[in-house]
Amino acid sequence: MTDFLILAFLFLVAGVISVPIASRLGLGSVLGYLIAGIVLSPILALLHVDVISIQHFAEFGVVMMLFLVGLELEPKLLWEMRARLLGLGGLQVGVTAALIAAACLAFGLQWQLSVAIGLIFALSSTAIVLQTLNEKGLMKSDGGQASFSVLLFQDIAVIPMLAFIPLLALPSLASHGGDAAHGEDGHGAALSLVEGLSGWQTALVTLAAIALVVVGGMFLTRPAFRFIAHANLREIFVAAALTFVIGIALLMTLVGLSPALGTFLAGVVLANSEYRHELESDIDPFRGLLLGLFFMTVGAAIDFGLLVAEPFLIIGLTLGVMAIKAGVLLALAYIFHVRDEQGWLFGMGLAQAGEFGFVLISFAAANAVLPPDIAPRLTLIVTLSMMLTPLLFILYDRTVLPRYRSAEPQEADEISAPSHIIIAGHGRFGGVINRMLLSAGQETTVLDHSSKQLEVLRAFGVRAFYGDATRPDLLHAAGIEAASLLVVAIDDRDEATKLVSYVSQNHPHVHITARAMDRGHVYELWAAGCRDIIRDTFDSAVRAGRSTYEALGMHPFEAERTARAFVAENQRTIRELANLYDPDIPVHENGAYTIRARELLDEQSAQLRSRGRGAFHERSERGWTPPSLKDQEVAAQSQR
Repeated sequence: MTDFLILAFLFLVAGVISVPIASRLGLGSVLGYLIAGIVLSPILALLHVDVISIQHFAEFGVVMMLFLVGLELEPKLLWEMRARLLGLGGLQVGVTAALIAAACLAFGLQWQLSVAIGLIFALSSTAIVLQTLNEKGLMKSDGGQASFSVLLFQDIAVIPMLAFIPLLALPSLASHGGDAAHGEDGHGAALSLVEGLSGWQTALVTLAAIALVVVGGMFLTRPAFRFIAHANLREIFVAAALTFVIGIALLMTLVGLSPALGTFLAGVVLANSEYRHELESDIDPFRGLLLGLFFMTVGAAIDFGLLVAEPFLIIGLTLGVMAIKAGVLLALAYIFHVRDEQGWLFGMGLAQAGEFGFVLISFAAANAVLPPDIAPRLTLIVTLSMMLTPLLFILYDRTVLPRYRSAEPQEADEISAPSHIIIAGHGRFGGVINRMLLSAGQETTVLDHSSKQLEVLRAFGVRAFYGDATRPDLLHAAGIEAASLLVVAIDDRDEATKLVSYVSQNHPHVHITARAMDRGHVYELWAAGCRDIIRDTFDSAVRAGRSTYEALGMHPFEAERTARAFVAENQRTIRELANLYDPDIPVHENGAYTIRARELLDEQSAQLRSRGRGAFHERSERGWTPPSLKDQEVAAQSQR
């Protein structure tokens, strides 16, 4: 018990300290966990801890992660991915394995050994890549979706690899260790439902297990979870969710399949379930902790003695493997139209070897495929490549992405007939404004740097032009000197502030209506010179607040009046607080700001309470009462 508590304490302390520091430095949580494992390595060695055994336990975090990924994918969406899943994923595994095997043959290795090494290094790290893509919000990007397709195919490909590798056994190794497949640690005695069965019998059992997962997920889980939910105890539902995931993983293991693949399939089946979000919230904390533990064990498992003894060989081979994989991935990205920065995200993100490589290495060594002197080196190469992956993502963020954001993939369009209204950005925000202006008979000039978006707009007859609205020359071509109105609706808050600052300083005659992401962005735009600022979700939140008034019994007219009064007071307080806001000082440390903000909040609350007192008790069934002229004037002033 004491040993367990010591280990738990060490891993938790290392993670709690290292990950916030790494995140603060912009290194990401994965690299923080890996560094924590490296720091723990000598302590674990001193305590004689079997890091590999802990790693096998922590790999269940990958299983949980794929279950959660499956919950986000509907079967229809998975079917739509079939071209990339089979084409992109299949070509990546096949071409990468072939090239690495050819390189091994060139170095004089036997063909069986070369093929095994090619298969091992063809896989990438599902845990690191998906974790990093989710943290950076890139999972829905084109490069993120392509990466997910390849990772999913790789997880599926592990199954035939495990069946194929024993066929590569070297006679020289088998003669010295014919029983190696069973091992001395008891792994050969693991429970199996397919042991001793013929090929067709194994196939039937395997298909039956998959069918059980699919059918059970579709027809049995809903009544089971409904029954458990009646207990109204959260811990029981959490236990049921864990039982469900662990049970599927166990079933897949018993029939020789990847547990990660089985739980992913179960997640896809439950993607349309009413219990999806509850399952996700219950499983996610365990997934996060186990993945963190897994990353720390990867860092702790680095054999620094071997690395110090053969630094140039190990590092050279690691970089060589990553270069081959990146080259294949970039070529496939071009073929499958994953272009520009998305192609680099795909190529750099999957260039490492993966955690399933550890499984294949140990399996190949046990089946007389890998010599005892090569297996540790392959393990070290896999580990180092995983260690380098967060650094590749940092390199992508700081070198590749800025180059594509600053460079124009095509020449900016020539604007032949500019209008007096310029809209910068035609997304979900700017698009609504543009449609409102067009419906009122106004002509607009739309500037956007998404060529795909502009193709759609032009198909519907919208005057839209390609280019970066923050460029002074493009603004000049759009007619900023003669324009009367500029709508700033671009997604990047820094670029939006930069554009507002430039126009307000150089073209003060232009009225600027700017989109703000939050209250802090309002202050930044105010300081940049804009006085017509619309917060992204403020109006919809006010409408929701007005609806809650009515739901509580307030008359619709009183609800509208109270909501308008709130908006007017809110705008007044923001104007006053904008003069006290300092972007270099955190809000909670700005004494003058916090004191005045609390005073204004108390004043606003008192005024609204006095205005709305009794309104909840005066609802009548008569229809809407038109506002008075005075109320209309107040409302008009609040909208300015």
